[in-house]
Amino acid sequence: MANWNDPRPNGTGFGASPGLSGLQGRSEVFDAGLRRHMLSIYNYMASGVMLSGIVALLFATSGATQAVMGTPLMWLVMLAPLAFVMFMSFGANKFSTTALQGMFWGFAVAMGLSMSTIFLVYTGTSIAVTFFATAGAFAGLSLFGYTTQKNLSGMGSFLIMGVFGLLIASIINIFLQSPGLQWAVSFLGVLIFAGLTAYDTQRLKEQYAYVAGTDFAGKAVVLGALSLYLDFINMFQFLLQFMGDRR
Repeated sequence: MANWNDPRPNGTGFGASPGLSGLQGRSEVFDAGLRRHMLSIYNYMASGVMLSGIVALLFATSGATQAVMGTPLMWLVMLAPLAFVMFMSFGANKFSTTALQGMFWGFAVAMGLSMSTIFLVYTGTSIAVTFFATAGAFAGLSLFGYTTQKNLSGMGSFLIMGVFGLLIASIINIFLQSPGLQWAVSFLGVLIFAGLTAYDTQRLKEQYAYVAGTDFAGKAVVLGALSLYLDFINMFQFLLQFMGDRR
């Protein structure tokens, strides 16, 4: 009877734990927000890949790819995607969400122009088969990264170092032209970007707790899509060197 005049007889006292229903409600809201966040990332990423594929096919079939090959313009086409990635990565805090979105679509177009050469090297059938094989592997690896209870952060720095190793080895092989080194680079490339797919998915999932409800949330979606896009495209290109039938 000590609380007969308490206007909140069913409320929790100071320091008491919230009711189970309250915790469950907040958990459901968080899970729903996380699903929307990840779905937005996947939608951006898939749309970017589709846009790059369309641009690459049109650029190659129009004869424009052959026209710029061997000219200084080809270097611009090849280096433009890297410039977009650097601007988006290092200037994320300066640019608005709308600006980052525009840069992402610009990057997808530039990447399509850069990748158009694969249609001159490999048959269309082998490109399509490799693409769908990559899509299936990406989906499985990303699902693993999303659902696993194992902490994958430990292998993140190792995989990033592997990417730099691949870059150095690829530059060296431009001069050596060694088939064995090229095979090793392709094999390791598939493994490294497969691991990065799972790692980045888990990283983006955990990142949501820090960006939810902030002004950075929209930017996180675009940057997350960029990370997964790069994982997918690199895995596709390295896998194509195994599965692709040359013309």
